[in-house]
Amino acid sequence: MKSVREIFKSKEYLLDEPEVEKLIEYCEELQDEIVEFKFQKNDNKELAMLDMLKEVIKGCSAIEKEQMECERFGYEAPNYEAMISNLKNYIYSRCRDEKIWL
Repeated sequence: MKSVREIFKSKEYLLDEPEVEKLIEYCEELQDEIVEFKFQKNDNKELAMLDMLKEVIKGCSAIEKEQMECERFGYEAPNYEAMISNLKNYIYSRCRDEKIWL
């Protein structure tokens, strides 16, 4: 990103114009907001937790659906111990990747 001085280097006298000063202030505010947004985007653990919870809910819904089908058609019930273990492993690995300490 170019600085204000680089943009106006051939016509520095324009920097003293009121409209240009307002434009420079506005650009500086936008730059600050962009930096804050990038920091929030990279460091937002809430988004990671929401994503993880959505995946857990989706997995639980799939298990419930499978259970209902087993009861309806008389199939053998799924191995819930393995499912719970996989779910815990997913949560712990995702927390480790996102640096969320439980």
